[in-house]
Amino acid sequence: DTANFGNLAWREVFSDPFLQTLIDSALVRNTDLQTAQLRVKEAEAALMTSKLSYLPSLFLAPEGSISSFDGAKATKTYSLPATASWEIDLFGRLTNAKRGAKAALLQSREYEQAVQTQLVASVANAYYTLLMLDAQYEIATATEKAWKESVAATRAMKAAVTEAGLAQTEATYYNICTTVLDLKEQINQTQNSLSLILAEVPHDIQRGKLAGQQLPETFATGIPLQMLSNRPDVRSAELSLAQAFYSTNAARSAFYPSITLGGSAGWTNSAGSMIVNPGKLLASVFGSLTQPLFNKGANIAQLKIAKAQQEEASLAFQQTLLAAGSEVNDALTQVQTARSKSIYFDKQVASLENAARSTRLLMQHGNTTYLEVLTAQQTLLNAQLSQVANRFTEIQGVITLYQALGGGRM
Repeated sequence: DTANFGNLAWREVFSDPFLQTLIDSALVRNTDLQTAQLRVKEAEAALMTSKLSYLPSLFLAPEGSISSFDGAKATKTYSLPATASWEIDLFGRLTNAKRGAKAALLQSREYEQAVQTQLVASVANAYYTLLMLDAQYEIATATEKAWKESVAATRAMKAAVTEAGLAQTEATYYNICTTVLDLKEQINQTQNSLSLILAEVPHDIQRGKLAGQQLPETFATGIPLQMLSNRPDVRSAELSLAQAFYSTNAARSAFYPSITLGGSAGWTNSAGSMIVNPGKLLASVFGSLTQPLFNKGANIAQLKIAKAQQEEASLAFQQTLLAAGSEVNDALTQVQTARSKSIYFDKQVASLENAARSTRLLMQHGNTTYLEVLTAQQTLLNAQLSQVANRFTEIQGVITLYQALGGGRM
């Protein structure tokens, strides 16, 4: 299913230009991602080493000496040998080592993708948290201004209202003031957290408005296996299992003999007890077979360890699959629930706006108290803040689902 939500490039999911700029900056500057990229380079070098192990080893070891016996004329001897050795991989030791190194390289690449996925999701979450706090801050400051006027009006009407009503009005106003300060502090903390992800000093983050955000509304999630196989952590666990399998095979090959071919060729003027000049070509070829018989049980112990590690990798792979499925299900449920609740929040806010207007009209005609007007306004404020928080929950669910499906690709 090529329409899988997790296969979408992050630019297609997050269309806000301010957010795109932040993600671009994070992908370049974030230290965790840079560390993951260095691990890929290390794994590439390890794989290259494994591939080169199939080639012969070549050594050049020139030697020379000057000797004299009992004051006789000094004799000069020299040797310019080049030696080579090559291990024949009859029992797969080198092959399994190379395959294990390749699996490790692929695993490091999946780890890099997992870090990038997490990074994109973290930046998006922090950004939308800022937008949510901005929206709540605007609502709270507008309400604070209105309540400040209400406190002044209540004091002017003190003869018409009770002392308790005035105290209640002032207490509510002070509570809203503290809410505004709390939101301001949370905005600052969120900006600092986002700056840390970007590997930058704390600064104000340029951003848009929560109300103008557009994210995908429908998701083609594909069949369950396809959804989970798209995740880098699942593929990483699978490659870890493959690596453990090759390690077990390599441990088994330690019980079989190793065959090495070697030889040397070079110029020398030393022919046993004679010194000949100029030097002559000397060549030799040899072969060796090493069969392990007894090494204090180390090979047996190593095989047992490798088998146990393979079982551990298998269990870890199964657990990763289960956790991945649970995360996808939780994210889908979060999005669906938030969208269902948004309908009721919209209706609740509309009803409370009507109630606030009605109570103000009734007070003007003397059918209700000013305290009831203030209560209606307070209830409306709480509903508006909850409405904004629910919209953020929906967006957060979309981000979590995108991450759970293995998104975050370029």
